Amino acid sequence: MSVAQISILMSLMQATRIFGPNFWGWLADYTQRRAMILRMTALAAWVSFVGLFFAQTFPHFFIVILCINIFTSAQSPLLETLMLSEMRGDLSQYGRLRLWGSVGFIVSVVLAGQLLDRHGIVMMLWLSIFLLFFVWIASLRIQESSPAHGWHEECSLWELLARREIIAFFTSTFLMVAAHASLYVFYSLYLAQIGYSKSVIGLMWSLGVVAEIFFFFYQAPIFRRIQLQSLMLLSFVIAITRFSFIALGTHSLLLLLTAQVLHAASFGMHHSASVMTLQRWFSGPLQARGQALFISISYGLGGTFGAILLSLVWESWSAQAVYWIAALMALGGAVAANFCYRWQKN
Repeated sequence: MSVAQISILMSLMQATRIFGPNFWGWLADYTQRRAMILRMTALAAWVSFVGLFFAQTFPHFFIVILCINIFTSAQSPLLETLMLSEMRGDLSQYGRLRLWGSVGFIVSVVLAGQLLDRHGIVMMLWLSIFLLFFVWIASLRIQESSPAHGWHEECSLWELLARREIIAFFTSTFLMVAAHASLYVFYSLYLAQIGYSKSVIGLMWSLGVVAEIFFFFYQAPIFRRIQLQSLMLLSFVIAITRFSFIALGTHSLLLLLTAQVLHAASFGMHHSASVMTLQRWFSGPLQARGQALFISISYGLGGTFGAILLSLVWESWSAQAVYWIAALMALGGAVAANFCYRWQKN
């Protein structure tokens, strides 16, 4: 494959994140059969992945990877919706459930790295199809409670999206995830450019995810004692600090290590505060669509916008400039979040 073909195939995940979650969220809310749709899409993703064992040409790869990403784009919003529905407004244990995604990430990366080193890249296909199979098996065990009776839809989805505080909220999450594209797309390249080894780069990523896990595990008392608005705005302040530390850390390992520990707040705290804020507006029949919009606008559009903009900054200016621009985007997100909470009170 050429570089251009590989970039197109890799971009399919971001593209389907923009549209896929909204379709599956609408279908889940319309049918009120979220667990069933979760099982069907998990099975379809597993079956679709089989096509990669036989793909030989670019069009074949394109079709197979598009199908895989369309079906996997249903997993996150529907799982979040089922989890939030079971909590019935009590989000005190949300972090302790959410952290298992981070644990799974670390375990899969560490174990997969060992297997790939020993047996070669062909093991990637077998590992992936093995994991997708068990995603489907796990989905068969998920039970969905009956929706609460007596709930009525107070306003339509479009009426909600027209409210200025909701527009400000999604603007803030869009900018925050766009800023974090500086990490997901460029961080390893940045560390390699300033002279750090692959082992140190791996340590940096692990440190950030471990900090995230610790925050999710202990977040319940934090959210009970401190106002949601304060925690959301604090996550933006910490994100600005984090990106500034990375930009300034070309000659300071201590600054870079501190920046990775701050991932607990710039991602973990922000994600939990966003989900809790979202629950105030999108619940009942609109719950899956609310989660889908959060993923589409923030991680789909925001992640895509951040990657494109920051790649231009990298090429036109410098690697350091990427993190200064990311800090500015986080600052813009803080302003939008402040307006969101201010207008919510009016």
